[in-house]
Amino acid sequence: MVKLPFKEESLGSNVFLRTFYPEVEEEDLKWHIDLEDRIIKSVSQTDWKFQFDNQLPVNINGEIFVPSGVWHRLIKGTSPLKLEITKLY
Repeated sequence: MVKLPFKEESLGSNVFLRTFYPEVEEEDLKWHIDLEDRIIKSVSQTDWKFQFDNQLPVNINGEIFVPSGVWHRLIKGTSPLKLEITKLY
């Protein structure tokens, strides 16, 4: 069984609230791709970062569009991160 680095709650048919905790191991925040386009946005102020492949990490402010098939990752911060994720099927 795969242990996910977050807790997830469904907010609707394609909207989810994911909570990442600063205690998560760095190696659990792996580079990955998603099978569908997504929009992510932080629910509160955070010092976590988001990074696309071959780009510098950015602060998670406002919405970030993540196209399917594009490598990306999170870089952990010092407090819990709550992300609203909308999957665009």
